[in-house]
Amino acid sequence: MFISANLCIFARNNLMFMEQLLHYVWKHKMLPLGTLRTTDGREVEIIDPGLHNRNAGPDFFNAKVRIGGTLWVGNVELHLRSGDWYVHGHDHDPRYNNVVLHVVSIADSEVQTEDGHYLPQVEIQVPAHVKDHYEELLHADRYPPCYRIIPQLSTLLVHSWMAALQTERLEQKTEAIRRRVEQSGGSWEDAYFQTLSRNYGFGINSDAFEQWATSVPQSAVGKHRDDLFQIEAIFLGQAGLLDEASIPERYRGDALMDGYFSRLHNEYAYLQHKFLLKPIDYTLWRFLRLRPQNFPHIRLSQLAQLYYDRKTGLSALLECRTLESLRQLFATHVTPYWETHYVFGSESPKISKKLSPASLDVLIINTAVPMLFAVGRHRQKEEYCDRSFDLLEQLKAEHNHIITMWEECGLPVKNAGDSQALIQLKKEYCDRKECLRCRFGYEYLRVSPDRDSCREDSHDGL
Repeated sequence: MFISANLCIFARNNLMFMEQLLHYVWKHKMLPLGTLRTTDGREVEIIDPGLHNRNAGPDFFNAKVRIGGTLWVGNVELHLRSGDWYVHGHDHDPRYNNVVLHVVSIADSEVQTEDGHYLPQVEIQVPAHVKDHYEELLHADRYPPCYRIIPQLSTLLVHSWMAALQTERLEQKTEAIRRRVEQSGGSWEDAYFQTLSRNYGFGINSDAFEQWATSVPQSAVGKHRDDLFQIEAIFLGQAGLLDEASIPERYRGDALMDGYFSRLHNEYAYLQHKFLLKPIDYTLWRFLRLRPQNFPHIRLSQLAQLYYDRKTGLSALLECRTLESLRQLFATHVTPYWETHYVFGSESPKISKKLSPASLDVLIINTAVPMLFAVGRHRQKEEYCDRSFDLLEQLKAEHNHIITMWEECGLPVKNAGDSQALIQLKKEYCDRKECLRCRFGYEYLRVSPDRDSCREDSHDGL
């Protein structure tokens, strides 16, 4: 039973992939040589395949095709078999009355629109090399699966695709910021604080930091922004870290004895009652495989200092016009207690717990750059958008396994703009097997059979 179910899923996925390939071949006019003809013998010339529709309705809008000497402008629908027209109910849907051509791999029946017209049909087969290359991309064990084609790509193609990916990533981050603005009742200040806080999680605790920042009422904290101790009490208290149960049992006795925890706990109890504060669940914080300098206690203390120094306001960000001024803006340190602690009750040698230069640049990439871009779009100020792109060009590329793999394929990664583009490529295209939407994937698919051997021979060292 289990094997049968898996076979059904595999067959269904295979049909889906084949139909996607048919769409791809039509969109890019990867058609077989020779004259195309309808099933009733009329010559077909594809002038414009139309605009690909990813929503409900016909697959391609406003296509231009010449059928039997007559020019038709309208929609095109594609299926693996003609009978799928009826399976999908198009014969009862008036949206398909403007279809001028039905493209199929197998024409096994005539098709009729809702208003009674019989449609011309043309059979198109996916070229064997396109199908083979697509299966290679889908089933390759190595990342990225298109690594063989990378050294053959022109500088212009790589540059244009990387630029598009970089902008796409910024647009995606801008949309996340817009959602925070909406959820904050239109407050860009709150959205900025939430964005900054999220990035203080540096990946592992990002979700927890964003939830924490959302729980911190800016109006309440603002009334105590001249008192660093009270700010830290609110920050740690809202994080749930002033709950005794949040302290590991082996440190709990020492934490209660050293006095600082008790002082913070009592101060937060007063402020919690005053402002009706509700902390988040302390179990949201992750400590496993986390370096001590990244513990939430340390990051929250750094944020408290940053807030106290008036560095967490949106206006402060917008006033920074250089990379160095942004580094100074985000530079911070912990309060005195945390110079000798990573958690309550566990004393450690006194060391400076400032943000490293690399961490500062990560904050700029993930906070300052998208925030400038989002504000620029919102206020229609191109100078902010331009500043965000300039920053990405000035900053060094991030170093992680994603970037390393692309570099090993021969793709140059010169700056943070390139590394952001490749992260977008990995997450939104490679991981989702969206090779048909990728320009690198397109180049891989279009390689002709007579070039395959050259391609294999030239990449033995990869």
